[in-house]
Amino acid sequence: MLVLRLLNVVAPAYFLCISLVTFVLQIFLFIPSMFRDPSTTPLFSPALLHGALFLFLSANALGNYILVIQSSPEELGKGLNLGEGAEMVADWLDGSRSPGSALPSTHYCRLCARVTQRHDHHCFFTGNCIGSRNMRNFIMFCLYTSLACLDSLVAGMAYISASLSMSFANPLAFLTLLPHSISQFFSGALLSSEMFVILMLYLWLGIGLACAGFCCHQLLLILRGQTRYQVRKGMVVRARPWRENLREVFGKRWLLGLLIPMLNVGSDCRRQKVK
Repeated sequence: MLVLRLLNVVAPAYFLCISLVTFVLQIFLFIPSMFRDPSTTPLFSPALLHGALFLFLSANALGNYILVIQSSPEELGKGLNLGEGAEMVADWLDGSRSPGSALPSTHYCRLCARVTQRHDHHCFFTGNCIGSRNMRNFIMFCLYTSLACLDSLVAGMAYISASLSMSFANPLAFLTLLPHSISQFFSGALLSSEMFVILMLYLWLGIGLACAGFCCHQLLLILRGQTRYQVRKGMVVRARPWRENLREVFGKRWLLGLLIPMLNVGSDCRRQKVK
């Protein structure tokens, strides 16, 4: 449990540090290098277009990251005594001690110390549980983070290609870039700043693939009307049309909700006031 609590603090700090480093590299290194191309017009230069795209992706990724933390799942155990009998109450709500007595889709998270309904999983990178209230923001956070990593990966490859006068036309060039760069760095033929950018390329690739995988996996579970916790526990879920499952997470305008994550924030606030 101590390791999990430590991970609950280290993972958000790691994500914020990576985001800050990416922002600094984009603003002070990648985008200024694009302005040096004399063949482009100042108004519609690739630097301005790329900068606008990166700021859009970053704002949506960080905005949804904040909304995931703020829109915590509702706690169902406020009226319960979770002091001395915390484990007994948790087992009862979780259904592990008395089969058939658990509330639907409830789970007691020991890291958050609360009972939530429609529980999916505990996200260490946000330090928060993912449930019905913040599932949409979590999916959009994964989507925009993967796109921002892809954008940074392309910009970083363009910068390295111009700095080292190399081409990535051959797919094997990216695979052999890291070992070749390490040997050049220790021999003194490669600058430390260029080596740092090369390391960030592989980090962006890993984070982008992981976030894209999370996003696709969560969308597949939503289409089936399931949560990750239900799949792990083997719970049977009543089959519903996939449109109803999407509407439950993204609202009535679910198609626009997939593209515009801030579309249903106002409706969520009104729904909370009614409750």
